[in-house]
Amino acid sequence: MSSSEPVRVGLVGLGNIGHYHADRITDMPHEIVGGVDINPDARARFAEKYDTRSFESYEELYESDVDAVIVTTPNKFHEEYAVAALDAGLDVLLEKPLAHTLESAERIAEAARNAEGFCMVGFHNRFRNPVEIIKGYQQEGRFGQTRHVEANFIRRRGIPGRGSWFTNRDVAGGGALIDIGVHAIDLALHFHDFPEVVEVSGAVRSQFGDRDDYTYLEMWGEDTQSGTFTVDDSVTAFVRCADGRTISLEVAWAANRDSNEEFFIRGTQAGARFDKHDDSLTLYETSMVGADHFSDSDVETRQEDPHKAEQRVFFEAVQEGVAPGRNTVDQALSVQRVIDGIYRSAEQGGSVEL
Repeated sequence: MSSSEPVRVGLVGLGNIGHYHADRITDMPHEIVGGVDINPDARARFAEKYDTRSFESYEELYESDVDAVIVTTPNKFHEEYAVAALDAGLDVLLEKPLAHTLESAERIAEAARNAEGFCMVGFHNRFRNPVEIIKGYQQEGRFGQTRHVEANFIRRRGIPGRGSWFTNRDVAGGGALIDIGVHAIDLALHFHDFPEVVEVSGAVRSQFGDRDDYTYLEMWGEDTQSGTFTVDDSVTAFVRCADGRTISLEVAWAANRDSNEEFFIRGTQAGARFDKHDDSLTLYETSMVGADHFSDSDVETRQEDPHKAEQRVFFEAVQEGVAPGRNTVDQALSVQRVIDGIYRSAEQGGSVEL
């Protein structure tokens, strides 16, 4: 298609994340062709809110005048909708994680490699300005060699709806690790330029999800206390890469401590602290110029919507007909392998090789 033509996009999965994406598309010169959901009420709300069509089956949407789709369904259904879209020659923006299991993720990756269109995976945190700055400085050599990343994504209380699909392992594939830990793992690997991962060790806990005295102040979804909770709510892990680079990981939906979304990048020449909560960035450097000294620099930048930045890259790639070089399926598959390794390590009680 011409780079000046608006992209005709459809959405698959019309829940909160689907609306989140659609809200941002309405501010762009692109057209929402329609949406798909198995829930008739969700279809009706979406069609009315965005003045567009809604479909009961993805076949109806994929066979309409659509150039690309954004898939925001529960994890278990990513494969069905993404592979069908790729087989139909469409470009796909697939929300994280790649899938609910490693086997399903591998099938999506295989379909993407053989597809006419492309699949981009929705790790939107890579598009935050501080993350872009860190990567820019890395490419300039300011950090030297990045050797270790401390990755934290901890909520004091933040289970996204007990009894929802988020807390059902059969549908989600896991709990805190696959929901928010996936972002921490992706950013850590991104800061390391996605090296080969050779060994993973992890501990998985479930301590809060089924408690009658679970006290919270806010929740993403509805709290159905009697519903299914078969997933983890906190995880600790260590990741070893082939070239000696390492990652330490702390993830929790709920923990009796303060919330923490900090990432520490430790290089041979300099380091950095990035706080995802407020997009703050501090650089840590040393020098012998004049006299031995430490230098800590706070970096100020604009705070922009990372989802919108992600969508811009996706739509530009659709218009140009060239797969973007970032947020690739193979990178998402690397993240999925680490997640799978952590779960296997926890089950076996020791480290596992990938």
